[in-house]
Amino acid sequence: MEGRANSPAEPRAWPTRSVLCRGCVEPLVFLANFALVLQGPVTTQYLWHRFSADLGYNGTRHRGSCSNHSVNPIAQEVETLTSHWTLYMNVGGFLVGLFSSTLLGAWSDCVGRRPLLVLASLGLLLQTVLSILVVQLHLHISYLVLGRILCALLGDFSGLLAAGFASVADVSSSRTRTIRMALLEACIGVAGMLASFTGGSLLREQVYVNPFWLALALLTVMTLYAAFCFGETVKERTPTRLFTLRHHRSIIQLYVTQALEKSRKHLALYSLAIFVMITVHLGAQDILTLYELSAPLCWDSRLISYGSAAQQLPYLTSLLGLRLLQYCLADTWVAEIGLVFNILGMMVFAFATITPLMFTGYGLLFLSLVVTPIIRAKLSRLVRQSEQGALFSALACVNGLAMLMASGIFNSLYPATLNFMKGFPFLLGAGLLFIPAILMGILERDNHCPEFQEFPQSP
Repeated sequence: MEGRANSPAEPRAWPTRSVLCRGCVEPLVFLANFALVLQGPVTTQYLWHRFSADLGYNGTRHRGSCSNHSVNPIAQEVETLTSHWTLYMNVGGFLVGLFSSTLLGAWSDCVGRRPLLVLASLGLLLQTVLSILVVQLHLHISYLVLGRILCALLGDFSGLLAAGFASVADVSSSRTRTIRMALLEACIGVAGMLASFTGGSLLREQVYVNPFWLALALLTVMTLYAAFCFGETVKERTPTRLFTLRHHRSIIQLYVTQALEKSRKHLALYSLAIFVMITVHLGAQDILTLYELSAPLCWDSRLISYGSAAQQLPYLTSLLGLRLLQYCLADTWVAEIGLVFNILGMMVFAFATITPLMFTGYGLLFLSLVVTPIIRAKLSRLVRQSEQGALFSALACVNGLAMLMASGIFNSLYPATLNFMKGFPFLLGAGLLFIPAILMGILERDNHCPEFQEFPQSP
């Protein structure tokens, strides 16, 4: 209470010594995703190579042997081991992140966004260091799981995004919020595309450590930016203990408080919609590299880098499409169009047996990512300005739960369906996307009811 009484005499939360503008979080998100995309496919390929070497299998990646569609039990075992260890890393990260991301996100409403950004940056840095040690020293694969857990403990990429989106909500108006959040997601996509091409050029002759060294350098720069250059967006900071149940209670109150019940119902349904959307997106992303490595596609590192870049391209095309479609359509109907193209792309992946068909599927996803920034903007308008950190930490929890579900469903279903239909997980994803499509339509109808209210927002 004494801190509150003295608050008028305290300096503002965005210090003038900040090198860059207040709330300029885009460089952080760009560098973080560049580093993650740089490492993601390389980690999968390293696991593939490591298990292939351990099992004495060396013919899966050559066109001649790959064109042979006969079932090879050793190749299937390599795929299964790679898929399962990916699952272990994701589950380990989720179980720790479920606690840390909710705690840190709500904490940032009190102490500011910068501490969370610094912690999350350090976690990503530590994970990369452990990956380098595994590749260089040939350590046991379980150390990759350890790195994932330590990263999640410090906030992980989901914590970084939570602080980033909360920062955007802090400084944007209700009118500009959707496009600002889409712009932040576009930074993710541009970074992903550049990282995909860079990773493909760095990965030569199975020298897997090179991309990790570049990621380490970028994450070091990112950590320094978060610590010394980011302009704080929380206007009044209050010293608060980190380890207290108050932070978790603030998140629960978003969904169970009795005030403005209709807004809370919309909060829950929009959260469900984004949960399903992220589950399908991350689940497909988890198995795409494996799907492309194995028969009948048998892609090499160059094609995998092109495919990874194509995965990131919708972040940019969705931003442009959203900006254009907003002139003639409401946000909800833009999201519905994006979901239609997402469903079509998943169906093409399910039946793709040749490279041109795979890239056709990637092309159909050009508007697939307009949905998430629209939902995030709608959610941020349903809560008070002082609840933005709690909201986006709740969404980080939703993101972590979606990651767990995606890994559990897609990484388990993929090896189980190898014998009768390799693309079945994509077909399942297409079916699941009808859920957010229906929910968005229902909620748009309710939004026109006169009793529906949104909280006034001010930057």
